[in-house]
Amino acid sequence: MRCEMCGTEVEAPVRIRIEGTVLSVGPECEKFGTRIEPVPTPADPGRMNRPVGAAATRVGGTGRRLEERDLYTEIGELELAPDWSKRVRLAREALAWTPDDLAKKLNEKRSVVLKIEGGGFHPPDALVRKLERLLKTRLRADPAAGA
Repeated sequence: MRCEMCGTEVEAPVRIRIEGTVLSVGPECEKFGTRIEPVPTPADPGRMNRPVGAAATRVGGTGRRLEERDLYTEIGELELAPDWSKRVRLAREALAWTPDDLAKKLNEKRSVVLKIEGGGFHPPDALVRKLERLLKTRLRADPAAGA
């Protein structure tokens, strides 16, 4: 395995935490972070309640722990609804805005708004969030729900 900091080949990597990030590194790079103890096994239940790292140095050890998590599973899968471009046009017209007005509010060009409304442009997530906020409408749908 390779050290995630310097890239050298390592036989027995060590897990360390550097500014909230967990890395597997070699012995040379271990000094740059705080060593993380292995995850306790169910065979050692007494170790589960013992504070680890920074929590062990606090009085009472009641501080929050940093946990590894996968953000993609928490966010969920949202895709643009099949009729998202129509929703943009109808919401804009309901507010009595011209494509120029919407473009100014989005800080985009008029041509971008026209391409969005025509369905010829797939907007990035940040622009979709802006559109939903400005037009007060949902453009994304859960694919499992069948939109």
